[in-house]
Amino acid sequence: MNRLCIFISSAQKEFAEERRELKAYLHGDPLLRRFFEVFLFEDIPASDRRADSVYLDEVDSCDIYVGLFGQDYGYEDAEGISPTEREFDSATAAGKPRLIFIKGQNDDTRHPKMRELVRKAGKQLIRRRFTDLPELTSALYASLVEHLVRIAVIQEGPFDGSACPRATFEDLSTEKLDEFLARAQSNRGYPLGPGTAMRKALTHLDLLAGKHPSHAAVLLFGKLPQRFLVTSEVKCLHFHGTEVRKPIPSYQIYKGNVFELVDQALDFVMSKIARSVGTREQGPQAPVEYELPREAVGEAIVNAIAHRDYTSNASVQVMLFADRLEVWNPGQLPATLTLASLRVPHASIPHNPLLAGPLFLAGYIEKAGTGTLDMIARCAEAELPTPDFRQDGGQFVQTLWRPVPQQVAGEVIEQVGTKSALSRHQVEILEKCREETALVDLMVIAQRSDRTKFRHQVLSPLIEDGLIEMTIPDKPQSSKQKYRLTEKGRALQSQLAYKKEQV
Repeated sequence: MNRLCIFISSAQKEFAEERRELKAYLHGDPLLRRFFEVFLFEDIPASDRRADSVYLDEVDSCDIYVGLFGQDYGYEDAEGISPTEREFDSATAAGKPRLIFIKGQNDDTRHPKMRELVRKAGKQLIRRRFTDLPELTSALYASLVEHLVRIAVIQEGPFDGSACPRATFEDLSTEKLDEFLARAQSNRGYPLGPGTAMRKALTHLDLLAGKHPSHAAVLLFGKLPQRFLVTSEVKCLHFHGTEVRKPIPSYQIYKGNVFELVDQALDFVMSKIARSVGTREQGPQAPVEYELPREAVGEAIVNAIAHRDYTSNASVQVMLFADRLEVWNPGQLPATLTLASLRVPHASIPHNPLLAGPLFLAGYIEKAGTGTLDMIARCAEAELPTPDFRQDGGQFVQTLWRPVPQQVAGEVIEQVGTKSALSRHQVEILEKCREETALVDLMVIAQRSDRTKFRHQVLSPLIEDGLIEMTIPDKPQSSKQKYRLTEKGRALQSQLAYKKEQV
């Protein structure tokens, strides 16, 4: 279908920021951008036409009218009617769907004519009130999704619970189902076991959409899931440096069901990173330790596959660099979660709840919202920097930091001539200290919490080696004291960065 045009009321200056932000949000959302185009009066070029005729023509040609009503009534024409009211009346006369959002709960402070417009709209349709931009964005999103459901463009309910077009029971693998049921019984005491009929198992797992397999059923047990969901594959890339550069030394595209995708991507990463093998003193099998905790890598990959937006044309990407592992997945954090909340106990809000259930039963994920916390804990136990989480446009990115290769630090230390080998925490400070920095901020960089031990074990040796200096050396205890790299320290910083690029 052609994209629907949304006209966002343009007349009131008080909503200039809201209009821009709403357009950016709608064009950035992986679902809504597939169906909607946004018209803002500010976007049209200069023209030899009256402004009022332009915006009223746009109202007539749009598919949905979004009205933002605030405190002011706005400019009044010769008949004493503002452009906002003209737009609303024009949309009403043309029979357009009208979504009206009113800022604030109290109408007493509004311009009298705006109060009358609010009342007029209230007699004709259901209005929504909002107090800030996030609340407005959330309300508009819900209204637009409801509109798409009403005109039968999308199905109500989560994507993973809707029927997978063209897929039949013949496209599902009984072998893959039996493997899952065996794991689910072993890990979670699931009542159904291998040999259960496919229809019965899918019914028990809520993976049927009417009489048809759902998208989740195909992703979990499909013989060839990518036949129906092309971008459900996982792309794994290995770079020797710290940037994306061609040629790519190792590039694999993995296909299969979600369990196979997790296992293949995890094996790709673990096969590329350093590992050490211990002795058999503690048991018959020699222990193996990897530079990145296997559990943390697995959590990052499972999170990406379980919570990604499967309506997107992008795929999950697992990229291993010399200094970090990045896992990218298409999608946004739920509105009730923030990047900061991922670092503290939080609710589990799966993007694909019917996909997450079987992943939990098979032991791949937990339901308590502990995935990111487990990643942080595993990295802390391995004395690695805290993982980073960020939203990069329509992609959610998880970053695990690799330790600085010993040969890199060793070579550079020898060249610069420090008195002793640098610890991981000292290397962290030399790499990330780009400006004058307070003691507490240096401790954050090094992931240290004990001030006394940090001074003695990390900071003082760097000062003695002439790599870091005080900004107020004659007042060591000054509350305004900060620290910066010396010329020697900056040289070491540059050489560390260069060496890592070559690894």
